[in-house]
Amino acid sequence: MRKIVTLAMVLAMAATAGVVPLAQADRDHGHDKPDSVQLGPRPFYLVQGMDEGKLKDRLMQCENGPFYRTDFSIGHRGAALQFPEHSDASYRAAARMGAGIVECDVTFTKDGELVCRHSECDLQTTTNIVATDLNSKCTVPWTGPGQNPRPQCCTSDLTLDEFKSLKPKMDASNPNAPTAEGYLGGTASWRTDLYTGQAKVLTFKESIALNQELGVKHTPELKGADHQDRVDATFGSQAAYAQKFIDELRNAGVSPKDAWVQSFNKDDILYWIKNEPRFGKQAVYLDSIDPTATPAIPRQTLDELKQLKQNGVRIIAPPMWALLSVNDAGEVVPSEYANDIRKAGLDIITWTFERADLRKGASKAGWYYLFDPQGKAIKKDSDMYKALDVLARKVGILGIFSDWPATVTYYANCIDLK
Repeated sequence: MRKIVTLAMVLAMAATAGVVPLAQADRDHGHDKPDSVQLGPRPFYLVQGMDEGKLKDRLMQCENGPFYRTDFSIGHRGAALQFPEHSDASYRAAARMGAGIVECDVTFTKDGELVCRHSECDLQTTTNIVATDLNSKCTVPWTGPGQNPRPQCCTSDLTLDEFKSLKPKMDASNPNAPTAEGYLGGTASWRTDLYTGQAKVLTFKESIALNQELGVKHTPELKGADHQDRVDATFGSQAAYAQKFIDELRNAGVSPKDAWVQSFNKDDILYWIKNEPRFGKQAVYLDSIDPTATPAIPRQTLDELKQLKQNGVRIIAPPMWALLSVNDAGEVVPSEYANDIRKAGLDIITWTFERADLRKGASKAGWYYLFDPQGKAIKKDSDMYKALDVLARKVGILGIFSDWPATVTYYANCIDLK
């Protein structure tokens, strides 16, 4: 019988290797008191909707808490299921829901300031820019319905002051709308626009300060540029850009053990390992695997994974679907890729929970549930806890990003992941 690697075993191995494990809820810390975490009704709704069985029985026993902050629960862009991503409101909501770590995706302005956005050029769908005078400064301004090429508004089109004048919104658009205000619509039915009124965009510095205020840790991601020439013109080189990213953390007094810096760019990771080893120690190499891309991006081979480890990489972060499979009995199990990552001696963080509409099961949920294209195991939204349970107990992930951290916090608290 194959030996099951539990999360506790993984954390012990991580500690032995010198990596600071994520799922450590310092319950004596003032911000981690049980009454400071509020999960709301969603986790309870999901648990109640599960099929009868051992996992549901276990999770039902925890409905009265206590609930506490856990580093296993990572706020993906904050709490982007219902709050505008990378806004102060989104980050506060994530911390309130027990996320021990909150993410700022980092890009840059025309005058070289670092700001929180998922992409250098997503302002047209994540802010109100096309309905403001700043639309004229966009790389491709909004001009009317159905335009080709589509609008493209970049942080690098704006100064910091101009960026700070924008209002964040849910990431969506209606390309065929006849007005700029109409273009700003299109929010998916399983999300909401209810919490956009008070949200503010943030610089990287402001996000660090907010995390410190809230008592949560940091996992900033240095985003790849849509316009690499602007990176080179602004900072001099990609390496200088990667260094400024670390300098922001250090200058704000962030301890390297409280930061999991991330990038999809392997060169960024290797730069930090070589030049900023205290931060590079637990740098997270984001895995670009994508069979739907053109051309398809394959998984890392076992030899490639071993080479990453030899180069000093300790944590890899593939999407969660790449770590899971469904067997002939219709059960969720670890994938071959997950097993190979373990064979290579790497630890795992994964993404992204609560970033798909599962009301009709995995077969209709899209990219994040590619491991179950026919919906044999994940047939409804409550079944997401089946996937999370396998990721935690059998794959042995250190933590998982979620657009609604409460769902993960509930599970981690119930299973007593520390």
